Amino acid sequence: LRVYFMQQWYGLSDPAMEDSLYDIESMRRFAGINLETDVIPDETTILHFRHLLEKHELTKKLFSETQKYLTAKGLLLREGTIVDATIINAPSSTKNREKKRDGEMKQTKKGNQWYFGMKAHVGTDTRKGLVHSVVVTDAAVHDSKVMDKLLHGEEKAVYGDKAYAGEERKREYEGRGIEWCVKRKANRGQQLTEEDKEYNHRQGKVRAIVEHVFHVVKNIFQHRKTRYKGLYKNAVQVFSLFTLANIYLVRRELAMTRA
Repeated sequence: LRVYFMQQWYGLSDPAMEDSLYDIESMRRFAGINLETDVIPDETTILHFRHLLEKHELTKKLFSETQKYLTAKGLLLREGTIVDATIINAPSSTKNREKKRDGEMKQTKKGNQWYFGMKAHVGTDTRKGLVHSVVVTDAAVHDSKVMDKLLHGEEKAVYGDKAYAGEERKREYEGRGIEWCVKRKANRGQQLTEEDKEYNHRQGKVRAIVEHVFHVVKNIFQHRKTRYKGLYKNAVQVFSLFTLANIYLVRRELAMTRA
């Protein structure tokens, strides 16, 4: 499992992970491997372990157990939820064995640019941006379509960008006693009022916290592109990445609890 975690942290393929265990003493030490007494797991063994995780959906269970652990430590709060999504690009080239792109990935337009791949939709807390809910879809699925699946049901407020705005949903949530803190968007042909702009600025300060976990996954762990074919295998990895990103975000607090 520690070898698998290092693969996620450093974006290593199975062969590269095997080579790193031979070459880097600190990695062997973290994995608990002694060259004098232990056998270095080869790339096939590493591959089989990953397939085991995929077959039994163990990364989703690991994500859930870690969430419970962080909640018990008082690090994952449940008063409010921030919803957001990030696009993870997939190879768009057809220069491969099948001569075609991944059929489970789709394209979407963001701003003036087109993207091909999938989306990781998340619900986070409002303190550290720790992820408590994850949904993986192709990139063409609109963010608002999976909003309800990103809530845990105990939040008193929900934050999001303009993609989640909608009067009907706003009334529904407020009817359930949930404060609606989603950014406002202007009606077609109109502009936001100064009051709306000030409101969006206030809510945006909270909503921006969700970017922390995306920064960890995409910039620190360097996971900007899908590694596998199909949504399922990539979703399995996404649960691993957000599990590890949650731990990274509260690493100092966790270290203090063990001191």
